[in-house]
Amino acid sequence: MKSVPAFPRMPMALLCLTFFTTPAAAQTSPPAMPDYPRKPIRLVVPFAPGGNTDFLARMIGQKLGENRGQQVIPDNRPGAGGSVAGELVARAPPDGYTVLMISITNAIAATLHPSLPFDIARDFAPVILLATTPQALLAHPSLPVRTIRELITFSKARPGKLSYGSAGTGGGTHLTGELLKQTAGLDIVHIPYKGGGPALIDLVGGQIDLQVTGLVSAMPFIKSKRAHALAVTGAKRSPAAPEVPSMSEAGLPEVDASSWYGLVAPAATSREITGILNGEIARILAAPEMRTRLAADGAEPGGGTPEQFGTYISTEIAKWARVIRLANLRAQ
Repeated sequence: MKSVPAFPRMPMALLCLTFFTTPAAAQTSPPAMPDYPRKPIRLVVPFAPGGNTDFLARMIGQKLGENRGQQVIPDNRPGAGGSVAGELVARAPPDGYTVLMISITNAIAATLHPSLPFDIARDFAPVILLATTPQALLAHPSLPVRTIRELITFSKARPGKLSYGSAGTGGGTHLTGELLKQTAGLDIVHIPYKGGGPALIDLVGGQIDLQVTGLVSAMPFIKSKRAHALAVTGAKRSPAAPEVPSMSEAGLPEVDASSWYGLVAPAATSREITGILNGEIARILAAPEMRTRLAADGAEPGGGTPEQFGTYISTEIAKWARVIRLANLRAQ
């Protein structure tokens, strides 16, 4: 019988090290990522085509589809303050193939419309913050104020005499105005309009004294000196109008009220899938071409992890809930 060749003896210490480290190495191997997406993704937009939310959804969706090899199909579902779109996605299968655009409107609606058929914080899995856009406080040129401090002094000497316009009751520009009033202790009358455009026309025409509106839409009127920008409602100046000071510079850092847009999925969507979407969209937002396109519209790219976006949503809900309660606002 042939003798079996003896294997060299392994030192006991090395044998023990091998025994205990091999399973651990296997456990730290990265998990296999799902084969996603395997079919088109439906991107639900709670507004009609043509607005800022729709524009951003189509821009991001196109790039996402090109990068992942599957079409991203925008699905506009306007109606009932976003509840039609929100309920559709909240009830969709949590497989990553139906996602929802949300905005500052959703954070406000969480308190202003308590009977919504979904909870924005509970029924959705955050994916990523897409972009933020500054708002601005404009004054008619005839108003003898050029800074926020001058406005505060002038307004307090004339309680209830000044007026400000917004794009409508309960919207972001309305609540930004209320936040300013509460923070600075002002008594200024709110005049709601059916959109920022009509309010801007009345401001330029002298029918109202002030307006809170999107900075970019106001830039032609600011440049032509038909309206004066007192401040942007944020912590820092906007690259779109670097000459306009921020509310923080004016001593009102609490008036930080940029409009924002983000992406969420149904609540039970796996972290693997939201992570894939987050990473891919973060790369899209970081691309020079995308940053240039967003800057042209006065927007700043977002980013961050899904968890960070979830915290941001909760913070926004709490901030606007306080404003709504103090202003004693009711849904109309």
